[in-house]
Amino acid sequence: MWLSQLCLVLFAGALLAVVLFAPWIVAWFIRFSRADIGGAHRLFLATIYAGAVPAVILWYSLFSLLLRVARRQMFCAENVVSLRRISWSCIVGAFICVVSASYYLPWLMVAIPAAFVGLIVRVVKNVFALGVALQAEADLTV
Repeated sequence: MWLSQLCLVLFAGALLAVVLFAPWIVAWFIRFSRADIGGAHRLFLATIYAGAVPAVILWYSLFSLLLRVARRQMFCAENVVSLRRISWSCIVGAFICVVSASYYLPWLMVAIPAAFVGLIVRVVKNVFALGVALQAEADLTV
C-alpha cells in the first residue's frame, strides 16, 4: 500500500512540474521533434493544461481510494464514487487527446489506452457497486 501512495506522490510532483514548466517543455519538444509542428506551441500548451484538470481529479480520487482501502473500507459508496471519477477522468483525457490529434497525430497513442483504461475502471466500478449492495444486504441480515 505504501508503494502505491509513494508512486502517487511522485506522480503529483511530476504533474506539478509539467504544469509549471509546460512552456519550456513544449518549446524543447518542438525544437527536438522532426515533425512539422512549428506553429503548434499554443496547441500543445492547451492540451497540457486541459489534460491537467482530469489528471488532478484522477489523482485526488485515486489517492482518496487508496486511503480508504488502507483503513479497510473496501465496499463503500465513496469508493464507487472515486472509481466513477477515475473512469470519467480517463475518458475526458482520451477525448482531449483525440481532439489534439487534429494537430499532432501521435496523441492518438495516448487517447486509445486512456479510453481503454477508463472502460476497465468503469467495469471495476460496477463490480464495486454490486459489492456495496451485497455488503448492505449482508449488514441487514446480521
